[in-house]
Amino acid sequence: MNRFDRPRQLLAIGLAALAGFVDAFGFLSADGFFVSFMSGNTTRLAVNLAGDPRSALLPALLIVGFVGGVAIGAIVAERAGTRRKVATLQLVALLLAVSALARMMGWHGAMIAALVLAMGALNNTFRRDGEVAVGLTYMTGALVKLGQAIAAFAMGKDVRGGTSYFWLWTGLAAGAVCGALAFFHLPTAAAWIATAWAGAMALAAAKLPRNS
Repeated sequence: MNRFDRPRQLLAIGLAALAGFVDAFGFLSADGFFVSFMSGNTTRLAVNLAGDPRSALLPALLIVGFVGGVAIGAIVAERAGTRRKVATLQLVALLLAVSALARMMGWHGAMIAALVLAMGALNNTFRRDGEVAVGLTYMTGALVKLGQAIAAFAMGKDVRGGTSYFWLWTGLAAGAVCGALAFFHLPTAAAWIATAWAGAMALAAAKLPRNS
């Protein structure tokens, strides 16, 4: 995060909030499984394998779908060149629209699959030298950076930029609250809200300078 200018940091926070929104209503829709937090699904997979192997299929499929979404997003980002952010977010918006349509049709499995693919693809928005530069759907790394910044501050060292990780986590947490509220109060509109959100983020990304 510290390597990016303010507009890109704000975009990252907005996208983390989108990830939180989608993961919250996806979690509630998928009976306690995650559509973006694969560490949690990996733990569920391991526990289910130990206790009831037949129930391990769903977390396994979610993990495979997420990896597939990352791979598809990486291909799109690579081929888009300097427009990689816009192209990636357009792909995310398309997948979220598919999930919304599947929800309308009552195709629950297809809805969850599209959400997982979208969240995997989202992580390709910020790439540097072919690698993910900012993880948008998982916050463990951001919290580690925040803890390191707190330690540096306690030792009197320079911590400029350290707060950006706090805001990244806050974005995801705030988005998750909104996603849960949408699930409970606007269940048929939640995926459409996420679609519009991703589209707005794509427009914001299109306005960024092309120099990085």
